[in-house]
Amino acid sequence: MKSLILRAGTRVLMPLMLLFALFMLARGHNHPGGGFVAGLVVAAAFALQAFAFGVPAARRGLMVDPERLLGIGLLVALFTGLSSGLAGRPFLTSLWWGGIGTPLVFDIGVFLVVIGVVLTMTFTLAED
Repeated sequence: MKSLILRAGTRVLMPLMLLFALFMLARGHNHPGGGFVAGLVVAAAFALQAFAFGVPAARRGLMVDPERLLGIGLLVALFTGLSSGLAGRPFLTSLWWGGIGTPLVFDIGVFLVVIGVVLTMTFTLAED
């Protein structure tokens, strides 16, 4: 049987961890943080949920297959590099559209890749 304390703590910590990850993602380009660290925090939140409630519950909470997140993140990161090439600039040169730039979009791609990789490994190991 799973620990009551672990389940109760997970219910409190998981929303806080997800909110903190969004904060780290948003401030990461100019300050410590970014897509990698934010992705690790989200993956840790879902790994905690998997340990507390089981892998099927964590997969349902994630709502997307981790392998799919990995692929989407790679495509997003590739798009940011190719978009600068299409604009006639070197690969991964920053471009800005209104208030959103390619550095933030690249960080989102890294964010998704890290979540996908870590949760794929975690869920696979926990299921076996």
